Amino acid sequence: MLADLVPGALARDIALVAAGAGLTGLLAQVALPVPGTPVPVTGQTFAALLVGAALGWQRGAASMALYLLAGMAGVPWLAGGASGWAAASFGYVVGLVFAGALVGALAGRGGDRTPLRTAGTMVLGNLAIYAVGVPWLMAVTGFDLANALARGVLPFLLGDALKIALAVGLLPGAWSLVRRFRG
Repeated sequence: MLADLVPGALARDIALVAAGAGLTGLLAQVALPVPGTPVPVTGQTFAALLVGAALGWQRGAASMALYLLAGMAGVPWLAGGASGWAAASFGYVVGLVFAGALVGALAGRGGDRTPLRTAGTMVLGNLAIYAVGVPWLMAVTGFDLANALARGVLPFLLGDALKIALAVGLLPGAWSLVRRFRG
């Protein structure tokens, strides 16, 4: 993990978890409404994938859990400055916790060291988000599965592909820098 290069165990972990949650909250403010769906396109999914890959499964999941719990407690840093848990899109926020853990676990096994592995890792992370977000969307809106997929997945695939492409460019480059500084 890139995070393991920062010295001081407990203080490092707390700072990294808080920073990961903060980055996610910041990127969640990039929220664009999508016509026909109550789910916006946000930067929070990109943040969750990066945080998981950079911090590992435990700190990645803890960062996303902190983000989720703070949002539930009223911190206005969910998509577009929202807070609470009643939104149709909140299931995707819950899915971020699973994505942070999954991407972190895969990164710990080298899933972020090459462009192809990074892409596969990020696709699996996105699937984890959808696996929780779509059923939540169905429960809150009454959509059937086909309608939930049409409104809660399909409009977001292009954006997810762009986020994955950006991550594919960022993570292997970061590892290259790490190798250069380690000697």
